[in-house]
Amino acid sequence: MRLERVWLIVRAGSQAAQRQARRCAEDLHARGVAVVTATSGLASNPFPGLLATEPHLPDLALVLGGDGTVLGAARHLAPLDVPILSFNVGGHLGFLTHDRRLLRLGDQPDSLWQRLGDDHFALERRMMLEARVLRAQSRLEPDAGSGDGEADGPHLALNDLYFRPCLDEVSPTCLLELEIDGEVVDQYRGDGLIIATPTGSTGYAMAAGGPILHPGIEAIVVNPICPMSLSSRAVVVPPRSQLCVWPLGELSRKVKLWKDGAYATVLEPGDRCLVQRSDHPALLVILDQSPSYYRALTRKLHWAGDLTAAEHSHN
Repeated sequence: MRLERVWLIVRAGSQAAQRQARRCAEDLHARGVAVVTATSGLASNPFPGLLATEPHLPDLALVLGGDGTVLGAARHLAPLDVPILSFNVGGHLGFLTHDRRLLRLGDQPDSLWQRLGDDHFALERRMMLEARVLRAQSRLEPDAGSGDGEADGPHLALNDLYFRPCLDEVSPTCLLELEIDGEVVDQYRGDGLIIATPTGSTGYAMAAGGPILHPGIEAIVVNPICPMSLSSRAVVVPPRSQLCVWPLGELSRKVKLWKDGAYATVLEPGDRCLVQRSDHPALLVILDQSPSYYRALTRKLHWAGDLTAAEHSHN
């Protein structure tokens, strides 16, 4: 990998990430690399400003933070084919990030910059989702009939898209109709609906009782949140599926659409949301020589295995 321009994306509110970013910037400047540092968090999105003001895209986005910081970078940089290298500095679970001990600086032979320069890494493509909301034309223009109006989106997500009620003064439930490839599959009455990628299957979807999918699988998880029906279950559908979600009920029953835990937009009955696989996967730089997804699951989720065994067998 040839490094001429690097964007350093730093988790907001983390002093450890800020300190590490300064060290990385000094190291890169000493190597003649142009560096731009920006802070990313729930209340600070640096990417619209960077994309509007920087004359060139970076060769690499170096993310120092947790999974949330990576998700924000992926939503903006995946359509631009910018590779993302991330380290867990100030984050929590860190499913998408490398251990910060791999962030070796300086001029030693195994330094990060040397590994990147010698192409000692892999580039992993992670499936993403995109959502487009079609507004009810009858609501935008009362005399225009019942067709579809303007579109809102696309909204991209590396982990998941989910629909939740947005009214606090009434019972926090909603009624959502799901259509897959033109066929109505179910009506979910409950706390909402999650549509997740394999990457996001270990996030909100797993917490709501959904299956865990290996990221090497391309598929879409559809998982209801606390459904008021024993027949409503999580399903896994092919990656080329076209999903459509319709909010039903009274006009006051608005539903919020969230992308990777960040606010996207609001839907009202009459609107519909089209969800499908994005044409642009996230490009994640992998440094581990022999990465193990199952080892990561065991470590991050604290899987204990057989509670009567002191250690795993040697088989």
